[in-house]
Amino acid sequence: MNTQASFALRGRNPDVLTCIANLSNDEVFTPPAFANRMLDTVAEAWAADHNGANLWADKSARFLDPFTKSGVFLREITSRLTKGLAAEIPDLGDRVKHILTKQVFGIGITHLTSLLARRSVYCSKHAQSKHSIAKGFETDDGNIWFQPLKHTWAGTKCVYCGAPRTIFDRDGGLETHAYAFIHTDDIKTRIVELFGGQMQFDVIIGNPPYQMTGGAGGSSDSSIYHLFVQQALKLEPRYVSMVVPSRWMAGGRGLDEFRAQMLNSGHLRSLTDFPNSGEAFPGVQIKGGVCYFLWDASHKGTCDVKRIAGGTEHIQMNRLLGEFDVFVRDERALGIIRKVLSKKEPSVLELISGDTPFGIATNFDDWSEKNGAGKIALHLINRGKRIVAFIKRGHIRKNIESLDVWKVLVPEAYGAGETFPHQILGKEIVAAPPSACTQSYLTVSPFQSERAANSFASYYRTRLFRFLVLPRKITQHALRSTYSWVPQQAWNRTWTDEQLYEKYGITQGEIAFINSMIRPMGDGDE
Repeated sequence: MNTQASFALRGRNPDVLTCIANLSNDEVFTPPAFANRMLDTVAEAWAADHNGANLWADKSARFLDPFTKSGVFLREITSRLTKGLAAEIPDLGDRVKHILTKQVFGIGITHLTSLLARRSVYCSKHAQSKHSIAKGFETDDGNIWFQPLKHTWAGTKCVYCGAPRTIFDRDGGLETHAYAFIHTDDIKTRIVELFGGQMQFDVIIGNPPYQMTGGAGGSSDSSIYHLFVQQALKLEPRYVSMVVPSRWMAGGRGLDEFRAQMLNSGHLRSLTDFPNSGEAFPGVQIKGGVCYFLWDASHKGTCDVKRIAGGTEHIQMNRLLGEFDVFVRDERALGIIRKVLSKKEPSVLELISGDTPFGIATNFDDWSEKNGAGKIALHLINRGKRIVAFIKRGHIRKNIESLDVWKVLVPEAYGAGETFPHQILGKEIVAAPPSACTQSYLTVSPFQSERAANSFASYYRTRLFRFLVLPRKITQHALRSTYSWVPQQAWNRTWTDEQLYEKYGITQGEIAFINSMIRPMGDGDE
């Protein structure tokens, strides 16, 4: 027992958990150093709330990773408790038995990861095997549970996670990715079923699955990480700490309620943001970056925010997260946004259409390269190229009144990349009437003349316009709400940044910051 219970895995060279490959961008293994950073944050909060007490010396503290993959969080918690409880429980065997049976709990997300997690924590994929350091368990699962579950279908989707039935209604033996933690209406009862009694967890921590691959409409449509956060809160723990994609801060279909809950509850005690996910998870690129947070049931107030970019930590103490409907990640942008919004001018949002403005999907193919009687121009993207084709007017059944006005078309998506300065938005098109577009564009209209449309186009190309979009555009998609902070102007001139900077009182330092984030948009850009 004395050799098996040494918990030397972390000290081996190399640590096996730094060497395993990720399952996908949706199920990312957490590096041990990153997991320990999160655990340090929890321990610091515990000490501050308990007169300096050591969390790892508390034999009553209970921990849950409800979506364990490699088992790194459970392993590191166990290692810390093994050291911290040495004085109170001197016998190593008794100490390890107490920790593993009474304090550390996990739920595997797949059969494979449950075995990996047990191997990391128990030194055996079976808790009852002769090689296991865990003693006192009656099942091979121990306190790291996994059983395959089925989705609950309502038509074409799962009622709990939105998984598409065509992909995840699988035969036996194949992973369904029906995660136990979120596939229930009563999470407290589910925990009793899994672990055999009432459980009050002090800390719920981990790295949940991010999305269901194959969900309708792309990654933002099928995000599920927020469901794990919401379920964890229903268990009423003292602390919740999770690492999740940062796109919840400003976007994502179906995330509005979650974002409002996170920003306005007052329970977020700290938030650490990595705009470039590769700084948190080397070799992994997650659009919009990743973050981890500490939710504290007893905290009510402001949040300490840390933005990590280029290896530098930018600390913002006592941020009021709910100042806006989205979270402004870069604190340097706040003063500029406040200056612009203080004038209380109407937003260009009033001129911008919703998704698929004329009801024509991106893959629409009933068009011709030749014009003719009864046809109108159709702006679309074909094989990666912008083209103008022609369709019968009768194809248009939505926003018909917008066909015969001057309009500006703006791309619905633009891959800006992860480095700055960049363009933020794709090049606009001034479209003469009569004209329509596919789902690839949003429309800005109506304009009473070509001059007015060109005036808006000049405004769209300014750095300030695109800078005001940036905090709300956390992925490549620029939906209607992305433009909420951009004020309308008079459409009777060619707009320049110099005119706008003077109007809004933008300082030289702020101009330098804008220039560092936004590059000029030239005639050759798309």
